[in-house]
Amino acid sequence: MRKLDAPLRDVRQPIDIELTILMPCLNEAETVGTCIQKAMDFLRRSDVVGEVLIADNGSTDGSRTIAENLGAIVVPIAERGYGSALKGGIAAARGRYIIMGDCDDSYDFTSLDAFLEQLRGGHELVMGNRFLGGIAPGAMPPLHKYLGNPTLSFIGRLFFKSPIGDFHCGLRGFSKKSIQQLDLQTNGMEFASEMVVKSTIHKLKLAEVPTTLSPDGRSRPPHLRSWHDGWRHLRFLLIYSPRWLFLVPGLALSLVGSIVLGLLVPGPVSIGAVTFDIHTMLYAGVAVILGLQLSAFAIFSKVFAVSARLIPEDSRTAMILREATLERGLVLGGLLAIAGAAGSLYGFFAWRATDFGPLVATAMMRITIPSLTALAVGVQIVFASFFLSTLRLIRK
Repeated sequence: MRKLDAPLRDVRQPIDIELTILMPCLNEAETVGTCIQKAMDFLRRSDVVGEVLIADNGSTDGSRTIAENLGAIVVPIAERGYGSALKGGIAAARGRYIIMGDCDDSYDFTSLDAFLEQLRGGHELVMGNRFLGGIAPGAMPPLHKYLGNPTLSFIGRLFFKSPIGDFHCGLRGFSKKSIQQLDLQTNGMEFASEMVVKSTIHKLKLAEVPTTLSPDGRSRPPHLRSWHDGWRHLRFLLIYSPRWLFLVPGLALSLVGSIVLGLLVPGPVSIGAVTFDIHTMLYAGVAVILGLQLSAFAIFSKVFAVSARLIPEDSRTAMILREATLERGLVLGGLLAIAGAAGSLYGFFAWRATDFGPLVATAMMRITIPSLTALAVGVQIVFASFFLSTLRLIRK
């Protein structure tokens, strides 16, 4: 490996480049030059064969000219969005490793040694952690520092069992080959979460190093929109985790609803001065039905995601596909539907015994609510089994 005195500008020249320092850019004329110079200083000081690559997302303030004059490679990315710029930059990068960071001068591109050391040691994604390295006064809004980043990072760790403590640190390094194999899809700010989530579930080798965050050097407001982009991150985490979006609330609703129904079938239950009766039974029955729907959505989403190769197959999904056959679903759903129909028929005959006159509401509803719940759940299971079988055919 030969020493590189300055990053190469001719992208067609064949050379074994170890590191690409990638910066997404949209109208960063005030700071892009400083960031490029710091990145080049790191390459020279560390004797690293590398390049500085600017993924320009449509700048109109001269950022592109500044970058080119300083010797950086500039790749224009037509499709707008933080994720779009980074995906285009990753595709154009020639380095085996890539370290990406915003070119607003908030990250220190002269201190990338820890990232490169971890990458050379075999780690495939190396995340910076600003909370460990230090956040300078004024560098991060209080809303982001104390609510947004900690909350979203906690949710990411809870949902995906990720070891990463700072999900949204913009300074991170990775193996180009490993990250490209993840087939990242998002185009906005949620790209940062997608990279960490997919790296975790595909069991890439992850590491985290402390990094600092300084106030950015721009006079204009940042591109980040706190609530809008925070919601996009949260939405991605929920959509990518059917277990927490569908299964956990679904099972909780079904379990609580079933327990309440079972307790109230014999008669009303009083706790202190509060009495629970048929009205509570009605809500409990609805909870059981909604819970089953959510649980079915969880299974459908997981099977589809595995079929589309969005996530790898795991032992739990394989067990579901093996055990949840169409025939078993038809038998279970059919039995529940028959039980519900039998209870409804019993209620009909009780009504006929009064010559179809007025009934005692509490007595009849104690029969009809569980019966209709069983009937609805049974029909749901039958049709859910058919739909799951369709997904399995598509998967095959």
